[in-house]
Amino acid sequence: MLNFKRINNITGWVLFAVATLIYVITAEDTASFWDPGEFIAVSYKLSVPHPPGAPFFLLVYRMFSFLALGDTLEIAYWMNVGSAVFSGFTILFLFWTITLFGQRLFGIKPNEESKGQTIALMGAGIVGSLCYAFSDSFWFSAVEAEVYSMSSFFTAIVIWAVLKWDVIKDPKEENRWLIFIAYLVGLSIGVHLLNLVALPALALIYYFKKTDKATFKGSVIAFLLGGVALVIINNLIIPGLPSVAGSMEIFFVNSLGLPFGSGIVVFAIAFFAALIYAFRYSIKKEKATLNTILLSLTFILIGYGSYALIVIRANQDPVINENAPKDIISYVSYLKREQYGYRPLLHGQYFTAKLVDQEEGAPIYMKGEDKYEIVDYNLVNTYDPTKTTILPRIYSTQENHKRIYRQKLGLREGQEPTFGDNLYFMFSHQLGQMYFRYFMWNFSGRESDFGDAPWIGITDAFGDKFPDYIKENKGHNQYYMLPLILGLIGFFFQYRKDSKSFYVNLMLFLMMGVVLVLYLNSPPVEPRERDYIYVGSFYAFAIWIGMGVLAIAHGIAKTNKNLATASIIATLITLPVAGLMGVTNWDDHDRTGRYFSVDAARNFLASCAPNSILFTGGDNDTFPLWYVQEVEGFRTDVRVIVLSYFDTDWYVEQMTRPVDESEALPFSLSKKNFQKGTNDVLYVTGNPEENSAISARAYLSLLKSEDKRLNMQTGGKSVINMVPSRNLILEVDSSFVYDDEIVPPQFKSLFTTQMNLQVKGQYLTKGNLMLIDLITTNNWDRPIYFNNTSLATIGLNLDDHVVMEGLTYRLLPIRKPNFIREELVNTDLAYKNFIEEFSFRALDNPDAYYDEEYRRFVSNHRSALNSIVIGLLEEDQTDKARELLNYGLEVMPDVAVPYDLSSGQSVPLFFEVGEEDKALEIIDKVAKKSLDMIEFYDRENRDYDREILISIEMVRYFVPLLQERGYQERADEYKLRLEKILGPQDWGDEMIRR
Repeated sequence: MLNFKRINNITGWVLFAVATLIYVITAEDTASFWDPGEFIAVSYKLSVPHPPGAPFFLLVYRMFSFLALGDTLEIAYWMNVGSAVFSGFTILFLFWTITLFGQRLFGIKPNEESKGQTIALMGAGIVGSLCYAFSDSFWFSAVEAEVYSMSSFFTAIVIWAVLKWDVIKDPKEENRWLIFIAYLVGLSIGVHLLNLVALPALALIYYFKKTDKATFKGSVIAFLLGGVALVIINNLIIPGLPSVAGSMEIFFVNSLGLPFGSGIVVFAIAFFAALIYAFRYSIKKEKATLNTILLSLTFILIGYGSYALIVIRANQDPVINENAPKDIISYVSYLKREQYGYRPLLHGQYFTAKLVDQEEGAPIYMKGEDKYEIVDYNLVNTYDPTKTTILPRIYSTQENHKRIYRQKLGLREGQEPTFGDNLYFMFSHQLGQMYFRYFMWNFSGRESDFGDAPWIGITDAFGDKFPDYIKENKGHNQYYMLPLILGLIGFFFQYRKDSKSFYVNLMLFLMMGVVLVLYLNSPPVEPRERDYIYVGSFYAFAIWIGMGVLAIAHGIAKTNKNLATASIIATLITLPVAGLMGVTNWDDHDRTGRYFSVDAARNFLASCAPNSILFTGGDNDTFPLWYVQEVEGFRTDVRVIVLSYFDTDWYVEQMTRPVDESEALPFSLSKKNFQKGTNDVLYVTGNPEENSAISARAYLSLLKSEDKRLNMQTGGKSVINMVPSRNLILEVDSSFVYDDEIVPPQFKSLFTTQMNLQVKGQYLTKGNLMLIDLITTNNWDRPIYFNNTSLATIGLNLDDHVVMEGLTYRLLPIRKPNFIREELVNTDLAYKNFIEEFSFRALDNPDAYYDEEYRRFVSNHRSALNSIVIGLLEEDQTDKARELLNYGLEVMPDVAVPYDLSSGQSVPLFFEVGEEDKALEIIDKVAKKSLDMIEFYDRENRDYDREILISIEMVRYFVPLLQERGYQERADEYKLRLEKILGPQDWGDEMIRR
């Protein structure tokens, strides 16, 4: 007889080693785009990340940084390795979970497994865990320093631990395992809250073990009690205990006049006294269950204690200190993620509902000199009750969201949505687009890595359906639905053979998938694909894939009457399914040899003059910049400001302190002028048709002195300030024109002594107010720059006063003449930056995988290069323009990152510098790709998205350009293909604008 326990342990650890090795081999060499840049930076210096924080993650990944042995360029890689290790452990515990479920299915008692059963269980565990290991979404998180790999590890070990507890008979040993599980849950709070969603499903295991005869009613009650445990931890323990402590703190300080911290001390004493009393009571009265609950609560709190790191480090004022949760009041706001707003769940408005009333709700406190002061009130919005609904799904009142709702629902402007529309959006978009599509990506196939790419099935594998551009995309993954089919076989097999375990796994699958979708209540558009959120659901389906192997072994054994042989055959039949997933997914999950996430961040900083200030549009723009500054120490003299954070008082206050090599920013307004609840929004009251204006300095002076002439009454109790004119005039010292450091020689003719910091809309946000203050008070001492997203999103019209210097736009006391259509470019400096200062490591490597985010940043660089070339040509510097264009092809060639819109826009520039062959090469490649994709969309009857509309315009742009250059045959070919699909076109020659 085979020793099941030994084989089970050895096989599990072998799978851990295999998975971890694969993840390490394919791990990114540096910080990936999006959140990893932030997490690496805050882990390295134990700073404060975005709410609700991940303190235990920071502590553990800080230790992984030690493996870099002081080499800052290796820190990101070793933290990525940390994710690889935790992902490997996830596969280990998934394997053991599958074998435990398999034992339950066979009805085997521990150490009584037959040879055939042992082989069957090993095969099921190997295939199921490897299919998950190679799944698209899980592998994505396994090779980058993000919280999801560590969160998956905690989900996996908690599920495994509950199943291990289930087979234990000794009550004393049972309680030890329950306490261990509670401690794991507590630790997981310091990583991510997703795995708490598994608790209701795991409560079923407890119920099935503790009752002799399970009933449907009892199962429902157990599931609901598990939900109660989830609510207790997620709502009462995590933010609830600090909230109670905060209320006591305000009472003791404000009402009783005691010192700061007295309320927290009293709360802590009372809470622990009550806990100790409850412990003594449970021991004295021999209440074993109560004692176990109290111990479990204690260990959850011990794990949750990692959050002390957030408050401790926030009070040390690290460079990255998001929300600055220094005291109990700000800490509670941090935990509740209040900065992200509110999404209605059970009842709320349709997107067409009008706001009929707005009242002041609970007060918002802030720590003052000697007490907690009310600085604002939470607003309670009341919408037209005839336009509200239960389970609101189409609720967002943002204008772009309204437009998308109407587009998806087929509603005309002014047409009211119905509850049917609400449900249609829930099923088609939230459950269909934002979950089921992701599920099928992982177990059926994925068309490409392009935005909103659909899933593909068996029928998509036959014929020549896809154009080359899709087939050659490394994200084009075809599994022929084999993992899905195998999982469905296991789904029905487990239901028939072990219904209790089936319902446990079904609840895991639904809670971490469908229920999570409904809870998150996603808006109609997200900044990126969110499939990694639902890996817990995919984990549960991988268990069914393992059960599918057992089903096949069981079926074969009915024929040959030998379970051992049948199990070997079943494993050999199904193992290639995991192999197919691994081979197919390798090229788009191998992140080695790419560095442009970091190089692009370096290039933004390299575009800035020494001791400058750089505005970025949002946190995702900024995270890579934080990484290169905080970890690699590159250009720490540049003060990076996140424009979206600039609307908060805590962030503005941080800007008033020096950081690294960057001096404090100058502001004329004091803290009381920008604290929360003060000058959050300032409405423009002047007539937009009039040319009235006010001095920017005079306006800031009135605000600083709290001049009542700026007051205006709102619908509530509060009084806010207004802006008397949208034209805020900044006087510029005329002597600055002689300073070449401020106004470069080539722009002196454009110098202006008056700049209009004009408000774009009907109001000024706090962030834009502080920008006006910074520009005014800085008085050109430090260079101020904007990246492209911040320049597009600020509430001020500054386009006529900025000069492009590479990737960034520098604010200068100049005014662009109306007759100049293109943006102003400091060609000498921008050329120098692009050639000498910018990095483009491995962008010429066709073997490296560059997904959509990388391609977007490459396109931005190509676009910036075009702007510089246009500027050079306008200055008759044709040789430098030619050199720069060719340099761009050298460092950003088509073989690694295919030509795009920016490449198409460079075609006339290549013609102008005499590089006709290269211009034609770009036209041929872009036109072929565009026409192939247009024909494909037409053939499949798909709605045209932004990419297809751009493709159409590219072809319409190329045809007259080719005719003008004498390439009539090419022009006719492209014209004929396009008109064959779309009919006769208006072939204008207007250049496509960026």
